Amino acid sequence: MDVHWEEHGWEELAPGVGRRRLPRWDATVGVVAGEDGVLLFDTGSSVREGAELHAQVRSLLGGRRVTHVALSHLHFDHVLGTAAFPGAAVYGPSGMAELLAGGGEELYGDAVREGADPAESAAAVQLLEPPARVVAGELTLDLGGRRVLLANAGPGHTGHDLAMLAPGYPGVVFCGDLVEESGEPQAGPDAVPSDWPAALDRLLALGGSDALYVPGHGAVVDAVFVRAQRDALAARFGVS
Repeated sequence: MDVHWEEHGWEELAPGVGRRRLPRWDATVGVVAGEDGVLLFDTGSSVREGAELHAQVRSLLGGRRVTHVALSHLHFDHVLGTAAFPGAAVYGPSGMAELLAGGGEELYGDAVREGADPAESAAAVQLLEPPARVVAGELTLDLGGRRVLLANAGPGHTGHDLAMLAPGYPGVVFCGDLVEESGEPQAGPDAVPSDWPAALDRLLALGGSDALYVPGHGAVVDAVFVRAQRDALAARFGVS
């Protein structure tokens, strides 16, 4: 079937690999389709947005459902749509489950402070469960005829940052907010600035010089951009 990704609001990056920039907060979600499984990287800012994403993916892939979800980090605009994917195997970096164990009050507060709907955010936080699959180092998933590599690349933007490599020609690295293109990388109270440049070194080692790098916010970039952002962060935070 000849699928035109842009007709569904998505950008095709490689065969079976795409991404979408979501409205309002410009957060990116990614999708990788194999013969047996479909993986979504991040889920949007609310259950409603997650449900819209799931409907889009099903239209894009001939009715197939998302079977795997990978969460890059615990910020509301990347995780609060997760409940819209019932039955999917959910993966997250080590430490994410412990952050959620307190009930998600900080996650809810961040969402509301950024202008998210309080009722939607409260419902999404209540429904958000800790990832059942924890990635402490690297983990390869077989989606059927296609493998993806999940890598615990942080700390950096937060204390717990997950990246994903979809190998191919080109390879595609989904970076979460370890890389941002549409503005200066945001270092909130949960950032670990001293380790952030090293996290970008890990991303570059993961994808290499010819890969496409998908930031958490903004346009797709190359290794030159990631290396430059790594050096800018090192200078900004006074680390090597």
